Order: sequence, then C-alpha cells, then structure tokens
Amino acid sequence: MPSPAWLGLPAAAALGLSAHAASPEAEARAAGWLEAWDRQGIHRTGTPGDEAGAAWLAREAAAVAGNVTSESFALERRDPTAAYVEIDGVRIEGVALFDGPDTPLAGVRGAASDGTGESPIAVMPLSPSVVYGEDYRRMRRESRQRAHVILTVGGAPGVALLNAELFRAPFGPPTVQLSSIERDRVLGAVARKAEFRVVVQTKRTPTQARNVVVTITGRDRRRPPVVVMTPRSSWWQSTSERGGGLVCWLETLRALKANPPACDVIFTANSGHELGHIGLDDFVARRPGWETKATWIHYGANLGATSSKLMLMSAHDDLRAVAIEHLTAAGQKPDLLADPNVVPTGETKDIHKAGGRYVTLVGPPSTSPLFHLPQDRWPDAVDVGAVARIAEGMANAVVALTR
Repeated sequence: MPSPAWLGLPAAAALGLSAHAASPEAEARAAGWLEAWDRQGIHRTGTPGDEAGAAWLAREAAAVAGNVTSESFALERRDPTAAYVEIDGVRIEGVALFDGPDTPLAGVRGAASDGTGESPIAVMPLSPSVVYGEDYRRMRRESRQRAHVILTVGGAPGVALLNAELFRAPFGPPTVQLSSIERDRVLGAVARKAEFRVVVQTKRTPTQARNVVVTITGRDRRRPPVVVMTPRSSWWQSTSERGGGLVCWLETLRALKANPPACDVIFTANSGHELGHIGLDDFVARRPGWETKATWIHYGANLGATSSKLMLMSAHDDLRAVAIEHLTAAGQKPDLLADPNVVPTGETKDIHKAGGRYVTLVGPPSTSPLFHLPQDRWPDAVDVGAVARIAEGMANAVVALTR
C-alpha cells in the first residue's frame, strides 16, 4: 500500500538510549551564535547582510578549524525600486517576486479576478511552500493575465515571501507580493470590480556572493567524501529559519576537529538559497559527480524554531538509523520521518533524484509559524535548548558516519 509522506516516530523512544538536556556550555554557544546572526540584518543574497553573515561565519569557523576558504559566484542582484498595488488612488506597498519580470513603467491597469477570467490582473492567496509544486509553475507559465498580485499566507500576519526558484530565468507575469493584513481590502476591491494598478520595477546590479567552505582532510582519502551543508541566505533576518542549521554546522565542525575523520569532510554554508539554490549549484559545479560520490548531511530550515517539528528525510536506511540513534540520545528525537521516496524540496532535491546518499533535517514550514516572515527574530523565534540538542545529536552522528 502507498506510504504516507511522513510517519510519526513513537518507536524511536524504544531504542534504549538515555536522553538528556544539552550542556549549559552548548546552549550558551548556540545562544551567542543565534544572537550574533540576528544582529547582522537582512541576509538576502548579495547584500551587505549576506556578506556580514559570511564574514562572521568564516571567523567562527576559523576559530575552530583554522583554514577557511570562500568560493565566490557571480549574480545580478535584483533590487526593487517600486513594487506596489494602487487601488482607488491608494498605494499598498509590497515586494516584487524575484523570478518574475518587471511591468512597464506605468504599470498594469485593469480589473482583477482570481485568475480564472479575462481580467488583466489576477489576485491569489499563496503560501511560501507553493513554489515547490509543479501546479504553481504551470499556473504562472500558462497565465493569460498581464500581472499577478499574491496575498502571502504565513503562520502569522505579515509578508511571507515566496522563494525565486527560477531566479536566473524569470518567467510568468510581473508579480507583487503583499502582506496578509491587506487580504480583506484587496479581495473587497476585487469583488466590487475596482480598478487596480500593479507596478513592479527593479534594478539589476552585478555583484558577488560566496559560500563559506572548510575542508577537514581524512586519514584515508580514498574513501568517498562527506559534505556537511547548510544554507545561510534568506529574505529577512530569518533567525530560526537559518540559525539552527548554522549552529548544527558549527557544532559538527567542532566535533570533527576533536574526532578526526577517516574520510575527507567538506563543510559548505551557501548563499543563494532563496534564489533557487544558486550557491549550491556553484558548489556542485566545482565538484562534478559529487551528487552520487559524496554522502550529504543537510541542515535545512527551522531547526529548533519555536513550536516547530523536527523531520528527518533520507532515502537510505543506514543513514536514517544513525541520525535517529544520535538525535534520540541527545534528547531530540525526530518528530517526523519522511517516506524514503519523498523528494526533498530543499538543497538535497537534486541529490535524491540522482540517487545520491543524504540525510536532511528540516522543520516543515507548516509547523514553523514565522517561516519567511520578518518577525523571525531573536530570541522569541527560537528554542535554544532544542537547537543545542539537535546540534549535539547530529554532530555525534556525523562523527559516527566518518569513522
């Protein structure tokens, strides 16, 4: 019979492993790293906040491992100069969809509908998770409208931005994303057939972003390598979305310096996450064939986010077993276990499709109320104890996998 997308793990407690709280020192390290991350500002790819995050992480990694490198990649940063909807002469400010085109300077005028009629403008409520479905891409490609207005739907009021999965190849109609608090006003205007004006104008600036990379050389370099990766860019501060993964990354680095691995272990913290994973694309392009040659440990979004669940994804029973064992021993067993056939939506998507070996840890967006919202800030958005326990469990798991 078909398997569900994920299964609860009540049996994990039966492994006979003793659970415990993270040490005060581990929690203090996690809190310090999370607070520092939050202070850097917005971490959007190619911006000063993104570079501040890279410089900070490189310093922290160098304090642990010594030699840290950067792998830079080029992009045209897209900076909105105007993104709004005008109704009855009143502007509602929004944010451009970063993989859609611009409107003409004067914008697009006309009545709006839900996208099923002939109106030149479509208005639709959408959550950030919708970008991973083919229906969303098909809708944008086949749309007959001249502009779209997205009323973003998050776990709390605000602008829950959608990722630009096709950042390098914009498609579909020009699109403005609006805060959910504008829902009633906008839908009311649709119902009374008010005239809308949608304006999206952006400036493209050639720039560089970088991945922070650390290599720990193994005793036997003939063995296949292990890659420990986490994204480190985002739309906002994204303290719980990205911070937990960064804590796990740093704690795993600490653990492997104390327990030198048999194989090479390459750590990469990538920019470009919200722009279709372009930083990971650059990392892989420098290492042809590693999708199947390496074993990948992916610290994904929302690890230790307040109220979130912890989901483990892997198509390989042996890797799942090691991760579950050590997470349980650290007192943070997974709440959810993805079916092995489920394709991850994040950075390990292409690795799964290529048949590669990976473990992904993620807090599903549906369980993380501040996902992609500007309210995702220190300290309320994160459960420091949970972050520290996840980091301890996975650091020990990686040590076990690299013996």
